[in-house]
Amino acid sequence: MKFLIDSGNTRLKWATLDNQGEIDSQAILNEQITREGLIGIWKSLPRPDSLAIAGVGSAPLVTLVYAVVDELWRNLPVISVKSEAQAYGVCNAYQQPEKLGVDRWLALIAAHHFYPGAACVVDCGTAVTVDLIDFKGKHLGGMICPGLTLMKKSLVDGTAKLSFNDAMYESGPANFTEAAIYNGTLSAIVGLIEHILNKQVQPLCLILTGGDAELVAAHLGTKVIIDIDLVLRGLSIVLSADSPNK
Repeated sequence: MKFLIDSGNTRLKWATLDNQGEIDSQAILNEQITREGLIGIWKSLPRPDSLAIAGVGSAPLVTLVYAVVDELWRNLPVISVKSEAQAYGVCNAYQQPEKLGVDRWLALIAAHHFYPGAACVVDCGTAVTVDLIDFKGKHLGGMICPGLTLMKKSLVDGTAKLSFNDAMYESGPANFTEAAIYNGTLSAIVGLIEHILNKQVQPLCLILTGGDAELVAAHLGTKVIIDIDLVLRGLSIVLSADSPNK
């Protein structure tokens, strides 16, 4: 059994990978994580053969994850994934390849491997990232904007009389502030994705991942593939290729 860990800005996700390549994933909000709690969750698992970690979350959280792994499975081979200029069939467009978020890098690897052809990969998480990749695996660059919750919080932080509200409302122009904020932020993200797609000459496969993927997909007027485990699938490719026990 292989173990995959995706330490994000909002959630810690992990998954086991069996010999048939099947992923069984779980997640917990970062704010709920404690050392004792994580040990309690993972200690019932069999010792993995190998483990891969992708960390874009806070440094203290990533350090905690490493400490728990070491306590539970001492001397376990661990691969800490970093973005590269070219690997696993994907060519990174960034001038400084290591500056591309490793979650975006892994999502591109997974998209190219599991969904062959040109694609637009959108991660609807704390930030919304949009990356384009052609059928040869060449990354064509991307865009970043705040995610839904981050947009709402920025309004609260930048104004005197608005309060944060995480409720959902019917789409369309609203006649009260909370719904207006909800629809405005959601429309901004939907509009960004549709704008990028409309600029493309060739049709693309649209792949959404991240915590808000299903919500955003429901408001898009095009066919969408939702793969919540896309980053973990990218980790599985890296681990299967690089593991000393593959």
